[in-house]
Amino acid sequence: MTITSARLLVIDDDPGVVDYLIDMLRQADYSAVGCTDTAKALEAIETESFDLVISDIIMPGMRGLELMAAIHHKRPEQLVLLMTAFGSIDLAMQSMRAGACDFLTKPFRIEELYAAVAGALEDRQMRRTAVKIGFTGDKNSKACAFITHSPCMRQLISLAKRAAAVNSTILLTGESGTGKSSVARWLHDNSQHHSGPFIALNCASLPHSLVESELFGVCKGAFTDAAKDRPGLFLQADSGTLFLDEIAELPLEIQPKLLRILETGKIRALGDTKETKVNVRLIAATHQPLEQRVNDKQFRSDLYHRLNVISLEVPPLRERKEDLDELTKTLIDSICLRLGKQGPVNISVEVLRWIRAYHWPGNVRELANTLERAIVLAEHDTLLLEDLAQASKIPVNDKNFLDLAMTQGWTLEDIEHAYIRHVLEVTGGNKIQASRILGLDRSTLYRKLG
Repeated sequence: MTITSARLLVIDDDPGVVDYLIDMLRQADYSAVGCTDTAKALEAIETESFDLVISDIIMPGMRGLELMAAIHHKRPEQLVLLMTAFGSIDLAMQSMRAGACDFLTKPFRIEELYAAVAGALEDRQMRRTAVKIGFTGDKNSKACAFITHSPCMRQLISLAKRAAAVNSTILLTGESGTGKSSVARWLHDNSQHHSGPFIALNCASLPHSLVESELFGVCKGAFTDAAKDRPGLFLQADSGTLFLDEIAELPLEIQPKLLRILETGKIRALGDTKETKVNVRLIAATHQPLEQRVNDKQFRSDLYHRLNVISLEVPPLRERKEDLDELTKTLIDSICLRLGKQGPVNISVEVLRWIRAYHWPGNVRELANTLERAIVLAEHDTLLLEDLAQASKIPVNDKNFLDLAMTQGWTLEDIEHAYIRHVLEVTGGNKIQASRILGLDRSTLYRKLG
């Protein structure tokens, strides 16, 4: 599954909303269908495979949370994105805890929907490929199973083994798509906390107003919608590991509270008068230079130093050229298994040469997405150079790219849109980073996205 080949189901009792969202999603190159009836939606989910379900919460017959429970009963791994015009902190928290991958409050800008959809699909892609990319998945095994022959990765493994053996806080750094989530999971599985829970949160995935209650929990009566006590992620991760991805996005006002927990080992839920002792190993990750965030007064210096007890940098794929052949073959096996691809999928020598030569700015995530697109679109059981050119629109070489553009009848505007979409995919939908790469300001980028 790739971002632009994903199949989406939209559920809302308002036909106008369904038609509008389908139209917008199709304009973004998603394959989207819709239902206005929850019973028919459940039938569709049972008979068809969807990469993401986008559902309203307040509907006749079955509320969104009940519908989500019914969906997960039929397909436990189904991604569900909920939306409602009746937004509240309590309803948002219920949705997240019940298994929603994200929550949108109407009216929302279409860019917010695109970001939520892309983020959900990217996160699932990394989870699905993580086992073979980064760790064994076998909690009884302490043997390192990273796919690597490169010196920089061997150094990372050596440091990771020593870091896993102690209970210190760990900061993972490295570019987007390098596999920091996989390393975090491996550290947990090979630590003294391996029998405890592994709880992960992307700090950029929640509205700032929800971060505090999500991390620390809520005491009944703390605010109007708080009808009962709800444990936070720190309490859920007790005797285990809490992984905070994109830690640079943690709101500034929450940072002193996280620092206090790291120093005292105690949490206090919103509205509570007492503290609770927890035994949690914290692993944080960021692709942003935290030192610069500290200099810009966007991140506390004392928290940075408390997080940076052990620092592990996950190297970019361009520095791991020795790993590309084996990693490519492993990803192909994983993708084919998940897609139910019949028969072996081979790869030509020319494709392997090109994979070794390309710089992979999106790292393992970009490689996995490119291979999956090529496998889905290929009409034969051997991946050829033209399959990658067609699937990724990455210029395999100047002549190949120009030939492809002429064959497809692309205009200059088509080429520009293809490159913008590629940069957005490489950056995980991060429009600030994409704007820098493209040399555009954000308003111009939004205008070109339509």
